[in-house]
Amino acid sequence: MSTGFRSRVLPVDERLRLADAAGAGEGLRAAQALDPGALTDLIEAAGLRGRGGAGFPVARKWRTVTANRTPLLPATVVVNAAEGEPGSFKDRSIIRRDPYRVIEGALIAARVVGADSVIVATKASFSREVERLRSAIAEADAAGWTAEVPVTLVTGPGEYLYGEETALLEVIDGRPPFPRIAPPYREGVDEIFDDTSGADSDSSSAAGVEMAGPTGETVAPPTLAGNTETFANVPGIVRHGADWFREVGTSDSPGSVVCTVSGATVRHGVGEVELGTPLRDVIDAVGGGARPGHEIVAVMSGVANPLLPAGALDTPVSYEAMRAAGSGLGAAGFIVFDDADDLVGVAAGVAHFLAVESCGQCAHCKDDGLALAALLTGLAGSRATRHDTDELAAHLDAVADGARCNLATQQQLVVGSVLQLFPDVVRAHAERTVAGVDPYPIAPITDLVDGRVVLDPEQATKQPDWSHDAVGSGQWPADRLDDHRKRG
Repeated sequence: MSTGFRSRVLPVDERLRLADAAGAGEGLRAAQALDPGALTDLIEAAGLRGRGGAGFPVARKWRTVTANRTPLLPATVVVNAAEGEPGSFKDRSIIRRDPYRVIEGALIAARVVGADSVIVATKASFSREVERLRSAIAEADAAGWTAEVPVTLVTGPGEYLYGEETALLEVIDGRPPFPRIAPPYREGVDEIFDDTSGADSDSSSAAGVEMAGPTGETVAPPTLAGNTETFANVPGIVRHGADWFREVGTSDSPGSVVCTVSGATVRHGVGEVELGTPLRDVIDAVGGGARPGHEIVAVMSGVANPLLPAGALDTPVSYEAMRAAGSGLGAAGFIVFDDADDLVGVAAGVAHFLAVESCGQCAHCKDDGLALAALLTGLAGSRATRHDTDELAAHLDAVADGARCNLATQQQLVVGSVLQLFPDVVRAHAERTVAGVDPYPIAPITDLVDGRVVLDPEQATKQPDWSHDAVGSGQWPADRLDDHRKRG
């Protein structure tokens, strides 16, 4: 980490108010002097990439939405603040400390794509963040920021899939968080279907079908949805320029990134670093390094990317370097494992989390995912048979068949990386030469207290049907669509 780096989106003081926020509103005022095309060119020159996980170029997304505007309805800008990736607490930290940058960035984006409203979507269970956002929106209203484009807050369920972009937009439209197929972008949030398309306007899905599927012929404009941290970067770029933004980071991954470090480290924390900082340095700076007397054996970026072994700790934290190392940056939520952790137990914990959180629209994702979780739990417990290990490979191959979102692929990436990187540990459990372990606890972070993360305790009792009943119903969430509709 180079010396002299100053935080750009993550101030220290949570008590910050709009009147005291340095430079608040200056980016929005500067944006009003530029036409939408010039603003997009500026974001493209800066090289800003989405901070939600995929790292998609922001300017390209803005151009796609702008190019597909409809004369009948304006677009909507949606801030995805439904953070639920295990290991990540960066979006909630940004909202707690400075929600104004997020709102300002979304309003600038609204000017670019011609949106008439901004929606901030978060989870109802995020009580501190909900209160902070409501207060910040009221302050923005009083300051005149929202005179032309109102900002509203929508709260939704606690499910992991609520953070998936198309599922989040389904929730905003009043439906359950079931992902839909939406290449190359999601139309809505207010879906209006062409009468000639055959779409059923009374359908429970905005796709016009009982289950989420490809969009039909609609006259609704595309929605610009983006991550909390992504929008928080926009005002600084507009105020200071593309060259300023590129003063830190790498050529392909310019700027800074807000990282979360938890697991087997001296402390847990959230910190902003320059993109390109070696992973080892991030773990040291944010997490205090390895626990005394232990060595780091692997690091996982959420449950969306393959594990990185200890030999890759010098990998720069950037989109291109993490990909070249065989993993991915994701939401920069780094869970650290040391020599006291059992990696087969980690695989079992990840498989169980993803299988429970699957909505069940895709049979292989739910059925093979649950089978994977059961087999890995048995393997971690040193109870597996040779037949079980063969079954494990078969389910891992099949789990992503026909998948409409990335969740099932995550099973393959994370579990597959454990099997590939740690064959000795896998073999020892298969041969029952080591003591069995329980699945590693994988759950969203609900808070960060005294240098330790607090994991969501409700994850431990969550059933595959998303209930917390003592015994699951045997149905999947997508099977219970009528129940969801009645509750809505």
